[in-house]
Amino acid sequence: MPRMTWRNGGAALLGAVALSLCHVPPLGAMEILGQAGVLGEWELTGHLTESGPDARKQFSGPLKMKHVGICAQEGPEERAGEIRLQFTGADSQVTAELVLDGAPCTYSARKTHNYEGTLSCEGRAPVPLLVWLK
Repeated sequence: MPRMTWRNGGAALLGAVALSLCHVPPLGAMEILGQAGVLGEWELTGHLTESGPDARKQFSGPLKMKHVGICAQEGPEERAGEIRLQFTGADSQVTAELVLDGAPCTYSARKTHNYEGTLSCEGRAPVPLLVWLK
């Protein structure tokens, strides 16, 4: 009888391990979160996957920016776009090219606790952008 209990427990454990492996995100995927603007009035979110010839250093994907400041009278303004992000300098620095509602932008940052840098979009003043990568 003890052998039967171990066998059932082993099968349950094996099933749990197999199930957990089905829910593991791809190795080359990450989430990007950020705050843009002098007062952090824009929230940035997106999901990136590996891309490019040096896949472990280059990621791309869709992103959204949402105005979370108190100035929005008709609901929050939202912008959609794409990002191509590249790690440089042993992952202590990132550079990125973004397109937000058709406007090209660039981002360059150094890593402290997060990535702190400046977002520069064509025809607009540069703004601070903090980014967290998970």
